[in-house]
Amino acid sequence: MSATTVPTPVAHDEGRIGLRGNLRHIGALVRRNLLWIRQDPESMFDAVLMPIVFCLLFVFVFGGSIAGKGHQHEYVNYVVPGLMAMMGMNIAMGVGTGFNQDFQTGVMDRFRSLPIARFSVLIAKITVEIGRMLVAVAVLLTVGFILGLSVSNVLGLFAAVGLAMVFGSGIMWIFLTMGVVMKNAQAIQGMGFLVLMPLQFGSSIFAPTDTMPGWLQAFTDYNPLSSLADAARGLMNGGQPVGHDVLVTLVWSVVLTAVMAPIAIHKFRTKS
Repeated sequence: MSATTVPTPVAHDEGRIGLRGNLRHIGALVRRNLLWIRQDPESMFDAVLMPIVFCLLFVFVFGGSIAGKGHQHEYVNYVVPGLMAMMGMNIAMGVGTGFNQDFQTGVMDRFRSLPIARFSVLIAKITVEIGRMLVAVAVLLTVGFILGLSVSNVLGLFAAVGLAMVFGSGIMWIFLTMGVVMKNAQAIQGMGFLVLMPLQFGSSIFAPTDTMPGWLQAFTDYNPLSSLADAARGLMNGGQPVGHDVLVTLVWSVVLTAVMAPIAIHKFRTKS
């Protein structure tokens, strides 16, 4: 009689789950994340309050200096499309900190023990965060319209929102990677601010770049936030060609996703 053998566990093959199975897993994880937001509505404060604070702050603090005293309403048409680009960056940083906190509480260890594709966890996270970004942009536009924002091209407005979502999703992969590899949420926030502040203020989001020194103008020319902000302004109100800025923004989005998504998924799979 042959000796009794103990079966060894077989590694889960993510490729055999199939498209329908992956979509079902992503849907379940999206629902889980939405239920978490429902139980913790304070997690939406940044998406709801941040657009209000930034819009009021920049319109009434900088609007008079840039557009002239008494002409803040003109600055609204300039800064609101730029703030759409800024919303994506700030929401993306929250993705990394939230993802890291899930690791600290053991939630991600539970997910990695389940027979689901590892990338489905990350896709579900990004899907929910894009929804939060849409809420932030909707609040921003509502405040903008109250302050006098004018839009001459409604379809262009939707195109600008879509472009901001695409770029924001690309940025999220960077912060998801940071959420996996960095030790705590505070480190992610510190590193995030070091990256975000130069990108946001060294761009055309808040003010035209023609008064900046030459070296800073050179930086803004290659800053994707400048391309996104200029594209959004052109799509919403015309007055300038947008083809180049839209193309640059899309290229940045595709490159960020193509480079960082595999890294994030790999780090998530191999994190000990």
